Amino acid sequence: MSSVLFFFYARSNFQQELSQYITTLSHRVNRAGEEAVTNLPVGIVLYDQNFEIQWANPYIRDLLGEDYLGKSLSIISSDLPIYIEDKKTEHRLKLGDLEHYVYERPDERLLYFFDMTETIETKERYREEQTVIGFIYLDNYDDVTQTLDDEVTSSLRNKVVTMLNKWANEHDILLRSIDDDRFMAVFNHRALQEVETNRFQIVDDIREETSKDRVAITLSIGIGTGEKTLRDLGSLAQSSLDLALGRGGDQVAIKEKSGQVRFYGGKTNAVEKRTRVRARVISHALRDFVRESNQVIVMGHKTPDMDAIGASIGVLKVAEVNNKDAYIVLDPDQVSPDVQKLMDEVEHHEHLWSRFISPTEALEQLTKQTLLVVVDTHKPSLVIEPKLLDRVHRVVVLDHHRRGEEFIDNAALVYMEPYASSASELVTELLEYQPNKVKMESLEATAMLAGMMVDTKHFSIRTGSRTFDAASYLKANGADTTAVQLLLKEDLDNYIERSRIIGRATVYGSGMAIARGEEGRTYHPVLIAQAADTLLTMNDVKASFVISKRDDGRVSVSARSLGDINVQVIMEKLGGGGHLSNAAAQFDDLTIEQVEEQLKEAMDQSMGGQST
Repeated sequence: MSSVLFFFYARSNFQQELSQYITTLSHRVNRAGEEAVTNLPVGIVLYDQNFEIQWANPYIRDLLGEDYLGKSLSIISSDLPIYIEDKKTEHRLKLGDLEHYVYERPDERLLYFFDMTETIETKERYREEQTVIGFIYLDNYDDVTQTLDDEVTSSLRNKVVTMLNKWANEHDILLRSIDDDRFMAVFNHRALQEVETNRFQIVDDIREETSKDRVAITLSIGIGTGEKTLRDLGSLAQSSLDLALGRGGDQVAIKEKSGQVRFYGGKTNAVEKRTRVRARVISHALRDFVRESNQVIVMGHKTPDMDAIGASIGVLKVAEVNNKDAYIVLDPDQVSPDVQKLMDEVEHHEHLWSRFISPTEALEQLTKQTLLVVVDTHKPSLVIEPKLLDRVHRVVVLDHHRRGEEFIDNAALVYMEPYASSASELVTELLEYQPNKVKMESLEATAMLAGMMVDTKHFSIRTGSRTFDAASYLKANGADTTAVQLLLKEDLDNYIERSRIIGRATVYGSGMAIARGEEGRTYHPVLIAQAADTLLTMNDVKASFVISKRDDGRVSVSARSLGDINVQVIMEKLGGGGHLSNAAAQFDDLTIEQVEEQLKEAMDQSMGGQST
């Protein structure tokens, strides 16, 4: 009996202690919750269906410092109601001087504010301290110093090195010379931001200072950033330098890990510095590729111009002189009016006409040993038939345009010379150095000469001594200058239409003319390019831009300049590209007026020389 009484007593005592413990624990938990809500550095806000504040903890009260109950969430931040309406559960807001991440519980209409200022500042400091590697190359140092005596050469290099060292010291950059014309720079991201702020003024300073000695030195800089290892940074920097040089030099290219590239400089025309040694080496390499293939297919850009056709015919002759069959890809639906006269002449030339095939025919006759040669472009999106690039194992690129970010991958041989006037000039030089004697028909040589004359505006722009050498070679091989003039003639209707476009031109800024085609009308790209060329001949016009709608429904901009203004940089901002003095861009789903607004913004941004 006593044991039973003890059991009930013990049980009752245990229940009382347990109840007291739970009560105490519950009180402590509630106290802890209240303490957290009121004292932790986390903001809490409850709001109603009208986005008005119903309650906030002391953290928010201290932050706002005013009467907030019943007020809109917009008193915290004008963006906050917008984020909530967009059903974003995470936001980043700046409240006062502090950065906050805001997390929303929509079902409870509850907001949590976490102060992330220190975390964000730490990330920013980490980014600022990230290592950046750059390679600096004096573009024309060898060419300039070839004719100078040792004393002058030493003085010139000392001037350049002194300016580079001063620039490096100002921005806390470690600079080391690795050759007479090459330097390596190691710095951090903060220093990179500083030199980007003044758009790499060192490039202009060195060119202007050395030009006082009548031997202007231009330099190119390639920078790699965003990678973790020095090896990867070095690879990015070298790739950036190659890109800057491929665009003509005298500029800076910065490549991120993501592949994004930013450009600065590029204000001057590329200086002719191709050597016969390089042309001969490329010519022999092309010969070897041709001999190792069973056929050669040549392809230019969409809606080929006279230069693309002329260069294609030149590559055809390279194949023929090495006893290989070659064919030129041409879409009959993409023949422009200015090329049609040439193609009419080609049709009367039985052998040459048999070498032209359609894109479908080219795809059907591909083999594993086919060599594809792309001329007058290096962008996959611009070639006549992109499928050929995917199905051919060996591709050769011959182009005279400045290199852009888009490029044909895994090309076996690349010959890009932005110093050349035209692709026809490049191919003519390659023909000169073929070991076997080249026999050209008059029409073939005439077509190549016509390509050179179109791109140089009858040898008035982008013309160097090599250009005249190539023209002389073509003339000696049967080119007919009278026939060229006949091929380049235009009809009266075309002239009148061009004059109407020019009559709608206005001047924007300092010497930049903008002309717009009529709304509701479409124009051929060749007519637009001709209008831009004509505008450039007007007094006080340094650059011309013609905007119009094309037959394919896209809006295009054709840009020209005399060299003072880099129209390539401006067009790249709009998604296009080209040369410093000759460039273009196309747009989908935009009106002429919208394109003009974007063009003016790009012109305003680019006057400092930057391209992104």
